[in-house]
Amino acid sequence: MLNNILKYKDFIGSVNYSNDDEIFYGKIEGINDLVTFEGDNVSQLKKSFQDAVNDYLQICEFNNKEPLKSFKGSFNVRINPELHKKAVFRAAMDGVSLNQLVQDAIECKVNRS
Repeated sequence: MLNNILKYKDFIGSVNYSNDDEIFYGKIEGINDLVTFEGDNVSQLKKSFQDAVNDYLQICEFNNKEPLKSFKGSFNVRINPELHKKAVFRAAMDGVSLNQLVQDAIECKVNRS
């Protein structure tokens, strides 16, 4: 499980560390804009993230804009050919489409908590 994320309201923020600058930094994920935050320590980073989310929500409200990115439900996935072959065979053996097999696998993974 990836631990370098922050959660606040309906948002997640990626977290990175710069050795050169000795600072934590990140960006809000799942939005159509680039909103970054930073801090010298974890407490500052968390506060900066929360402030960035709150500021972004205010800007979106002012501009009558949906804050979260909309998703259309389709995307391209690149996997190695051998795994692709195995997935096609598994889908055929299960009597489902490749799309259904992939959807089931993703649902299984994301619903695991």
